[in-house]
Amino acid sequence: MTALSKTARRAGWVFLPVVTLVAVGILATTGATSPVASSSKPSLEQVLHGRALIIEHDCGGCHGGFQNPDAEGWLAGMLPTSPPGAQDFQIGPFHTYVRNLTPDNETGLGRFSERQIFNSLRYGLRPGETPDVEITGTTPGVGNFPRIPKYLAPPMPWTAWRHMTDQELWDIAAYLKHGLKPVSNRVPDSEGPPDFWAGEYTPERYGSYPAGPFPAAMEVMPR
Repeated sequence: MTALSKTARRAGWVFLPVVTLVAVGILATTGATSPVASSSKPSLEQVLHGRALIIEHDCGGCHGGFQNPDAEGWLAGMLPTSPPGAQDFQIGPFHTYVRNLTPDNETGLGRFSERQIFNSLRYGLRPGETPDVEITGTTPGVGNFPRIPKYLAPPMPWTAWRHMTDQELWDIAAYLKHGLKPVSNRVPDSEGPPDFWAGEYTPERYGSYPAGPFPAAMEVMPR
């Protein structure tokens, strides 16, 4: 693998500088009430829909296997055999690594709930540092949003994924938890600045969630 996923390239993560730390409380607040509870058993339809979204968004382009669920290492993260730069990224002075998304309890997502996975995709919060709770806003310390949030390391383009519907994100979580074989593959922890990327996630850079009304400054009404 020698390229970021298409979504990651569009998000421009590889070129992120480590800039002035900015409070994330200015992000727009939003509810995250789920149509499917994280404790419920997913249907085959949910798992298949989550699988389709994973393939369509080229998650395997970074996490392993490209668009081929038959591939060895499918979504298993950076492997010891990965060539330098294929699944690890230098972001300013920090080194980040592509994590194992399979439901392995020790090295993957198996120890996290579907809600923690949902919260990571909607809010960019690292599941290992975020409790299994429903989050109802993005102001630190309010509505179960962590007072000191730790965000997913670049180049994960969660700022684009957050605009998916609740159902889509729950279906992705269902696939990652119930539709994959667990693979034991321990990936090093990604590094990050003291605020753990909070200073990057500002509306000025990535827009608000939910997106503002149409037409925005660079849009026009169709004629």
